[in-house]
Amino acid sequence: RAQLGIDAPAVRVEVHIANGLPAFTVVGLPETAVREARDRVRSAILTAGFEFPARRITVNLAPADLPKEGGRYDLAIALGILGASEQTDLSGIDDFDCYGELALDGTCRRVAGLLPALIASRQAGKAVIIPADNRREASLVRDFPAQLAVSLGQVCASLNGGDRLPRLDSAPADEAVEHELDLADVHAQYQARRALEIAAAGGHHMLMMGPPGTGKSMLAQRLNSILPPLSESEAMCCASIRSVCRQPVDAKNWRRRPFQSPHHTVSDVALVGGGRNPRPGEISLAHHGVLFLDELTEFNRRAIEVLREPLETGSIHISRASGQAIFPAQFQLIAAMNPCPGGCASIQSCDCPPDRVRRYRHKLSAPLLDRIDIQIELARLAQQELLAPKPAAESSGAVRARVGAARERQWQRQGRLNAGLQGSALRRHCEPDSAGETLLRGAIDKFNLSARSFHKLLRLARSIADLAGNDEITAAQVAEAISLRGFERLRNE
Repeated sequence: RAQLGIDAPAVRVEVHIANGLPAFTVVGLPETAVREARDRVRSAILTAGFEFPARRITVNLAPADLPKEGGRYDLAIALGILGASEQTDLSGIDDFDCYGELALDGTCRRVAGLLPALIASRQAGKAVIIPADNRREASLVRDFPAQLAVSLGQVCASLNGGDRLPRLDSAPADEAVEHELDLADVHAQYQARRALEIAAAGGHHMLMMGPPGTGKSMLAQRLNSILPPLSESEAMCCASIRSVCRQPVDAKNWRRRPFQSPHHTVSDVALVGGGRNPRPGEISLAHHGVLFLDELTEFNRRAIEVLREPLETGSIHISRASGQAIFPAQFQLIAAMNPCPGGCASIQSCDCPPDRVRRYRHKLSAPLLDRIDIQIELARLAQQELLAPKPAAESSGAVRARVGAARERQWQRQGRLNAGLQGSALRRHCEPDSAGETLLRGAIDKFNLSARSFHKLLRLARSIADLAGNDEITAAQVAEAISLRGFERLRNE
């Protein structure tokens, strides 16, 4: 199976041996690493003790219009040549998908980005032969007949009636997700803690503004600890993306939600994905998890503006001359910024030149801010708060229980989180009571809200009501939702 984004279309390896001058040709749109398989396969066959046919060999990788890259086809090509030259019995090989890069001594080496192919093989009802070094990655795929190969000679011996290849061990039992960071570490900042809980409950995006040292990064890094663990299908999708990006998959904590925190010098391609052969970017690596952008205003304007569509759609569609790819990007954005370029204590006490502050704030466009549900300002803690004995703060476990209950209400009621409500479902499930509707009308007039901002308020109020266990959205919950979009007020001052 080839690698096309995070998909794995099937590739059939066909080998034809004919009379003529000795030649070895690989066709079917192979890139350089695939064409170089000729030399690896020849050496591997000879060192495994077989005869390499001194005839005209043609290898076709079908379908011909699908790009092929990497060394994953080596083992299948070698088996095809040995079968066509009647040195190996391939009568049962149609039941298997074969993967493996061959060393010159015939050893099967690890194949990168193999997890999506293994998932596709399981869905197609195929068993697989994979390098033994891929066992850890393959163990994540449950109830899957996989055989481990150490060398080409071992595979051929098994096909010729010798000892069977060792089977892959069963998938590891699910373990409790461990978090190194806990929300109890955050001192004070009660409004921000409450906002983080609401964001977690409804899957809302969040922007925190405050001077350095107010706990913005601490809060963002602890969001994962109050989110419920991934389901098996979600964890498998996240692991597939990491596999395609050549990143290790932690088999122990593989159900922990991803947390991506790229540096502010990241390029737009690295952030959303792309390249000549498109690969996932940071937003796809954060799928079903958290994307934390610290010092948001220091990011390249073009890089953060490309987030507009993924924030709304939950996916990124990349088109290049060589092909197209759609990557999932259903992430939760948590961003942090200073109130001004100098990092003053607050907007009111800022002594930076007004034109400099204006340029600083204008780095974030109104359309981008419009897509961020929660926008709060954090104040620097007073001296007495810093020196006072720290009371026991609520732990992440207690908050996670409330968040999990609120999310369960949403899935049972509407089949998705509140942040994803659209159209008639939004109107049906987010209708406030009469007092709440009056408050909303006043907010629309006072802050000149767009339709998107209005819908964000409704979704926020719905999440607040779910945390309280209420079916109806009250005026108090609408008021709290309005307070969580404080930048609406700042933009109109």
